[in-house]
Amino acid sequence: MQQPQQLHSQPISSIASRRAVAFAHLDEASLGWFHVRAVLVAGVGFFTDSYDMFVISQALPMIYQVYYGSQYIQGEFPSEISNNSSNSSSSLAKTPQNVRLDFISAHPNGVHVDAWLKASTSWGNLVGQLGFGYLGDRLGRKRIYGVELVIMCVCTIGSALSSSLVQGFSVLVVLGLWRFCLGIGIGGDYPVSCVITAEFANVRYRGTMIAAVFAMQGVGILAGAIAYVATLAVFKPLVQADYKNLDYVWRITLGIGLIPALFAIYFRLTVPETPRFTADVMGATQTALNDIEQILIVNNIGTVTTSWGNETAHEFANKPVEKVSFFTDFKAYFGQRKNFKTLFATSYCWFALDVAWYGLAINQSTVLSLINFNGPSKMAVNVTIGNKTQLQYLTPPIDIWDFFHQTALGNVIISMAGTVPGYWFTVALIERMGRKPIQIMGFAIITACLGFMAVFWNTLSQQQVPFLIIFTIAQFFFQFGPNATTFVIPGEVFPTRFRSTGHGISAASGKFGAILGIQAVGPYFASNAVAVLGVFAVIMFSGLVATFWLPETAGRSLEEISREDRVVGGGASRRSGVGLSATNEVLLVQDDVDWALVQ
Repeated sequence: MQQPQQLHSQPISSIASRRAVAFAHLDEASLGWFHVRAVLVAGVGFFTDSYDMFVISQALPMIYQVYYGSQYIQGEFPSEISNNSSNSSSSLAKTPQNVRLDFISAHPNGVHVDAWLKASTSWGNLVGQLGFGYLGDRLGRKRIYGVELVIMCVCTIGSALSSSLVQGFSVLVVLGLWRFCLGIGIGGDYPVSCVITAEFANVRYRGTMIAAVFAMQGVGILAGAIAYVATLAVFKPLVQADYKNLDYVWRITLGIGLIPALFAIYFRLTVPETPRFTADVMGATQTALNDIEQILIVNNIGTVTTSWGNETAHEFANKPVEKVSFFTDFKAYFGQRKNFKTLFATSYCWFALDVAWYGLAINQSTVLSLINFNGPSKMAVNVTIGNKTQLQYLTPPIDIWDFFHQTALGNVIISMAGTVPGYWFTVALIERMGRKPIQIMGFAIITACLGFMAVFWNTLSQQQVPFLIIFTIAQFFFQFGPNATTFVIPGEVFPTRFRSTGHGISAASGKFGAILGIQAVGPYFASNAVAVLGVFAVIMFSGLVATFWLPETAGRSLEEISREDRVVGGGASRRSGVGLSATNEVLLVQDDVDWALVQ
């Protein structure tokens, strides 16, 4: 494996120069085992995140069927349908065994109850992203990495065991509370996993590594659909005999999300602190140098200048960090127009994306109906009422197991058609194309697809193949586009001291958009698809415009992107009162204070 370039062959006297050389070794390291381990540890967590987050969309119809089916499904099928469905001349009674419950229509407040349950995890995400993002900068990445998975494990168990109280909350309320708490853990994973991966990565493959972590979201979505197919296959005889056995199906499928989380906890708790946080925030530069040396050894490219290990401590090394208010520094840094513009752009682009992405992803019943994977189509029947005969379109009796099995298969098809491939196209091309071109391309194509569907909806909704083609193209460019890049860019554009917080704010803005998409817009997709798609298209276009405010980060070090190689403030450079020039070689007093942290 290629050895890292030795940047200096003589002892280094300056703490700032030592820091620059150390980070250069990390930035120029060849892709190795430590990088692979970092991606796998973070990726398994993201697999779990997406599995837990999106599996609820298939669980809720089963819960409605089991717990509310007998209450809302009543009456008989018209004799015309009954005679077609059986040899009996009598009318066939409607039961939860042969009728799918339309909870949204049947329940007095069904549309909003359903939307809240689907959005409850996103509300938790918002809290977790803000909270863990802040803690990642205040306490360190290592101290909280793994805590979010512990929260997820506990809440996954609680979700799978949710039930109604004898006197009090219904199963839906209990499940919603557990899902909210689960969302806090999932949300906390976003900033910490991205920042840790970015700070350990080399420059050449940093975008690829972060995108690979996020690509596990697609694998998790696919795994959730496959888990339903498999669990339903196992329980087929039981469900066909009694629909109440669906209660086992959704609980087991939710519980499966516990397995990968348990696998990843140990590895996350043993991940070392990132050298950048150790040096720039903690001020422990010598410790950071030692950590980088160990990383290079683990990476199997452990050639480090011998003077690092034998050098006496510099007068600045490991000196206590000056205590300055985090919020004072934060306000000073983002109070500058150019820094605030970057934070606004990362936040708004993520917000715009998630309005449409979650609005469509969590409410896929309309899409499944259009591709004939949401139960049987209504049939035309001449129904005699009194002395009059009327033509009515009615849903015939169904096999409830077959309905849910079809839905699960439909979700597998949607995931495989565009969702999963799109993520991995981003992984393969993000360094070649750059982050901004991919994001601009994705927003543009999604805008065109959603706008086209809005204009021609009445035609497309009657033609399965054209609709599926356009919908698949949109899904592909969600992933080979802003869904991936809005996660990557915030992990690169902020200085170490605020990197986790900045990513958390950006991600939380996205989840606020998701909440709007799920609760305020998405519920009306089935009844007013043209308006909903039109709104989504306009919001996507606004995300495209906001992308132009972002810097391109490909091929540049984190210090170069955030201008930390030229600033006074934070960690070692704050104590020494000097900053590094863009060459990382010459020390100078910082005149143009980009960070604006010097009082």
